[in-house]
Amino acid sequence: MAGITLNYIPYNTDVGFLRIKQQYIHIDHWRIAFFIHVYASIWVLLAGFTQFSKKIQRNNPRLHRSMGYIYVADVLLITGPAGLLMGFYANGGITSGIAFVLLATLWIFFTAMAFIKARQKDFKSHRQYMIRSYALTLSALTLRAWKFAITNNFELPPMDVYRAVAWLGWVPNLIFAEWLIRTRIRRINRIERNPEKAGIT
Repeated sequence: MAGITLNYIPYNTDVGFLRIKQQYIHIDHWRIAFFIHVYASIWVLLAGFTQFSKKIQRNNPRLHRSMGYIYVADVLLITGPAGLLMGFYANGGITSGIAFVLLATLWIFFTAMAFIKARQKDFKSHRQYMIRSYALTLSALTLRAWKFAITNNFELPPMDVYRAVAWLGWVPNLIFAEWLIRTRIRRINRIERNPEKAGIT
């Protein structure tokens, strides 16, 4: 992701993804949203990654909170709105557009709920919403992984690939996140019912 970001520095409009978006590059709000999204997204990935470290949470709660604030502010105020705006101009027509608009909407919602639950000191719900939020953050990586896998194993029209990865990039992530949450809930419930077997009594 760092390599992808560097391609656009300081202000390159004819590299990478922008080569297939030249029909939109003259639209000021789209162009601004794109560069904001590109430059700010890597910080969301890094800040979010630290939120799941039990060592940081236990030994350095101030760092955990600081990185959490960076993550939330970035998603809610910068990358989320920029991604939402870009979704309305997605390649692949309405199929891709719906996918990216829904992705951005859910990303903003889950992140906002994670922040609200943390402020309410409902840390169980906070963690669950953060898992959902970061699963969508990771769509930046999984979308490209799916695109690589499909284009290297199948001969499909580029726009068909784009329509497919628009959904594959985040829906499986969210399904996996829900599985993780449910698995964790079941494990906690078992421990609460049988603390002796868990070795915590």
